[in-house]
Amino acid sequence: MSYKKKKRYGSKGRPRGLKVLFREFKKDKIAMMSLYLLVFFILFVFIASLFIDQETLMRINLYDRYSPPGEKYLLGADQGGKDIFGQLIIGARNSVFIALAITLITGLIGIVVGLICGYFGGWVDYIIMRIIDFFVTIPSLLFIIVFVTLVPKYSVATFILIMSMFLWTGTARLVRSKALSESKRDYVSASKTLGTGDFTIMRREVAPNLSSLLIVELTLNFAGNVGIETGLSYLGFGLPPTTPSLGTLVSYANNPAVLQEYWWVWLPASLLILFMMLAINYIGQALRRSLDVKQRLG
Repeated sequence: MSYKKKKRYGSKGRPRGLKVLFREFKKDKIAMMSLYLLVFFILFVFIASLFIDQETLMRINLYDRYSPPGEKYLLGADQGGKDIFGQLIIGARNSVFIALAITLITGLIGIVVGLICGYFGGWVDYIIMRIIDFFVTIPSLLFIIVFVTLVPKYSVATFILIMSMFLWTGTARLVRSKALSESKRDYVSASKTLGTGDFTIMRREVAPNLSSLLIVELTLNFAGNVGIETGLSYLGFGLPPTTPSLGTLVSYANNPAVLQEYWWVWLPASLLILFMMLAINYIGQALRRSLDVKQRLG
């Protein structure tokens, strides 16, 4: 094998992680299109939201109550005369930002806790796992609703912290199970023999070997967090009423009159949520296949 091919596929002729990932996306046209559309959509939402004043957007104007699409606003207005298109932009930005923040916070906590449990084992693993089991057994969704209800005048940041308190355990359990097997491998024993510190081994050697698994896990968690945020907002326990949310727009369909006569109030938000869920799901499936291929090759 030539030097260029060795560089591309590694010293043993096996494709590297990024090459496997690109190949899986190239084979799956739907996943590739979903990735492009999702990235374009997120960039569009965050850029467009810079030109929308949320305070002006949420101001009630009864003269435009249930204004149909195209009459004054692109996608019409709701029962308060508020622009649906503007609420979609701000609501989608809030949903994406909240889901991304929760995914990063819970991912960081889960990775650190899981690595510590899996690497050290013993009494450290036992104590931390009992704490995780406690969080797993309690109805986290109900506790989130209780905390949101009890906290006066909560904000987006408060909502993110409340949800992050209960949603880190799944990542921690997954990382712990994988770190348990990695900690018994020869490269870890060799590093210990050379005098390398435990935390250095976890950070430089064990954690990189979990990267493919973590990418898939965090991607699927991101989709789940979007669904949790919109679901809680739909039930009235999500974002504050003065903050636009996709779940709040969908909840207007609970009114039979709105469901039948004013479809533009709830249908665009429903389709947008469906699009995001499908796109992230297809991307997650491609990432999972690339991980399976890499495990078979390695």
